[in-house]
Amino acid sequence: MTTAAVVVAALIERGLTIAVAESLTGGKLVAALIDVPGASKTVLGGVVAYNTALKASVLGVDAALLAERGAVDDEVARQLASGARLTLAVDGRAADIGIATTGVAGPDPQDGKPVGTVFIGLATAESVASVALQLSGRREDIRNAVVSESLVQLAKLLGIEP
Repeated sequence: MTTAAVVVAALIERGLTIAVAESLTGGKLVAALIDVPGASKTVLGGVVAYNTALKASVLGVDAALLAERGAVDDEVARQLASGARLTLAVDGRAADIGIATTGVAGPDPQDGKPVGTVFIGLATAESVASVALQLSGRREDIRNAVVSESLVQLAKLLGIEP
C-alpha cells in the first residue's frame, strides 16, 4: 500500500477532511491523494498558487510577509496550510487538515533561497506547523521528493506508519 493510500484510508476511517495548497509541487500532492480510490470521501480539493500574488489574494497569506520574506518561508507555508483549510471550506466547515508546499525546485534560486529549500505547512484547528527541508537533485526529483515527504508528514500528523 502506498503512503498516499495509507493516509487516505486513515483520513476516511477518522472522518477527517483535507485541503491542499501547492506552489512548487504544482498539483502533484493533491493528485497523489486523489489517485487513491475513495479519496472523494476525504479530499476537499486543492489550490495551485504558483504565482506569489495568488498566495495572498486566494489563500490569505499576509502580503506584507510575502513582500518582506518572499514565498519560500516557514511562516508562508503555515499560512498557506491555514488558508487551504479555510478557503476550501464546504458548507461553511473548514477542512480538518490543511497541507501546503512552497519552495525552490530550480533551476535557479528564488527569493534569496537556494535550490532545494522547501517548507511544508500543516494546519489543523488546534495547531499550525511547518517542516523545513533541504533537498538536492534535478527539478523533478525535488518536486517528487516534496510530495513523498508531504505524505510522510501527514502520516506523522495522523500518528500512523507511512
